Parts: sequence; C-alpha cells; structure tokens
Amino acid sequence: MNLHVIDTGFFKLDGGAMFGVVPKSIWEKRHAPDANNLCTWAMRCLLIEDGKRLILIDNGIGDKQDAKFFGHYDLHGEGSLEGSLMKAGFNKEDITDVFLTHLHFDHCGGSIVRHGDKLVPAFKNATYWSNADHWKWATEPNPREKASFLKENIMPIKESGQLKFIGTSPSPETSKTELGFDVLRVDGHTDAMMIPHIQYKGRTLCYMADLLPSVHHISLPWVMAYDTRPLITMTEKAAFLERAADGNFVLFFEHDAVHQCATLERAEKGIRLKETFPLSAL
Repeated sequence: MNLHVIDTGFFKLDGGAMFGVVPKSIWEKRHAPDANNLCTWAMRCLLIEDGKRLILIDNGIGDKQDAKFFGHYDLHGEGSLEGSLMKAGFNKEDITDVFLTHLHFDHCGGSIVRHGDKLVPAFKNATYWSNADHWKWATEPNPREKASFLKENIMPIKESGQLKFIGTSPSPETSKTELGFDVLRVDGHTDAMMIPHIQYKGRTLCYMADLLPSVHHISLPWVMAYDTRPLITMTEKAAFLERAADGNFVLFFEHDAVHQCATLERAEKGIRLKETFPLSAL
C-alpha cells in the first residue's frame, strides 16, 4: 500500500467559527487571522494506492460554483485536485473509489463537474461511498447546515448510479468496510461523519476530517461553532484521543494549514500533542 497527499488548495474561514467558544485573545496566538478575522485552512485529501484499487478520501471544494460563492472563501495556493493527482502519477479516470467522510461542500465539491449544461461525476470510473444515515441527513438538510449541503455536489452522484453505502456502528466502535480500512462514525460535527482508520506501515493512520480539523483542535474545549452537537463532539473527541494516545495513532489532518500528521501523548493535564511531521516521514 502507498499513501499520497492530495493538496487541493487553501481557503479561509472565520476564526471565531473555527474555534467556537475559545476567546480570540487565545486562539489568535496559535493561528493568526487576517484583517477580516479569517484564518487560512487546507483542503488536504488522501489517496490510497492498494493493489488494483485507487481510493480517494474527500476531494476539496471543486470549481463549479460561481465567483460570488468562491468570493466568500478566498481560495488560494498552488495546489489543485488534478495537479496533485498528476504529481502522484495518476488522473481522475484512474480512481476506482471516492470515499466521502461527509457531504459538506469543502469535502465533496470536487465529486461533480460541469460538462456543458450537465453536472456529471468527476471520477467516471469510480464508486462513490457514503452511508445511508448521513445521506438522508444531507439530502433532507436542517436549517443550520443547509448552506453546507449543496444539491449540485450531492444529487448527481446518486443520479449517476455510482453511489454505494457503507454500514456504520455507533461510536466508539469502528466498522469494517469493503475498501480495506475501518471507519469510526461520529455525530457531533454532522450526523454520521466517518473517520477512516487505515493500517499503514505497522501504524494506524486516522483521516481526521472535521472531528479534529487541525492540531489546534486537540484540546477538548476547542470545538468548531459549525458543529451541530458540540457536547457530543467533546465526548467523541475525548474517547478518540484516549485510544489514539494509547495506540500511538497517526492523525492525518484535512484542514491544518501547516501540519499534515501528528501523534499524541499523555500529559499531566490530559492528552496533548506529541509531535508533527509530514506523511512522507512514516
């Protein structure tokens, strides 16, 4: 098995939204905002090369929305989905599976592209994987999350016939998948988000999605205001951090603008960051 970092670029989100109840006077020392209180975040995806399978986990924000939409997020950086795939030696036609941790636009926007006046799958030879509970949650959205679940990112997947569902178990148990890795279901950020647990070079590597967007979110009170159930997020984080520290898990961050991976350790005041490193260091 080989793992490849797929850099799809950077975007900006409000610092207060990303750090929730943590005062700006504290979080700005770790992640400085710009003049508009916006902080830079990565959209870092992961490509699993495993035998005949080429599995892409999440795919960034895409490029099919209009200038007004993208103007809210200040997209920047040299990384792109296609460019990163090419750098790894592949193209979109090579992808056999697209695993979507959840269906917020910054995680699944690259799933669908415009072809003339039609919206079609960007990965025409791939199976797209979600789960039934999250799919229902995203296609019948609540008012709080409706702006994050864009129909043009989601419905064409089902219409294409390329969609399949994975079964999930209640947290903190992980579920086995047809893709060769296990997933942890978590419900605090959004209903039935999935955290892949990949066995790689004798280690468990966890693709953190929005359970831990960055190293800054390791501390329990640092929960995004975007989370629909922040108290559940804290419970889920606490259970995960215990297992991750004891198992020496490698955490792979989707949104950390600087750090790709990290490990944890037990300290006097709880679970803390141990070290950070690029995926290539494994």
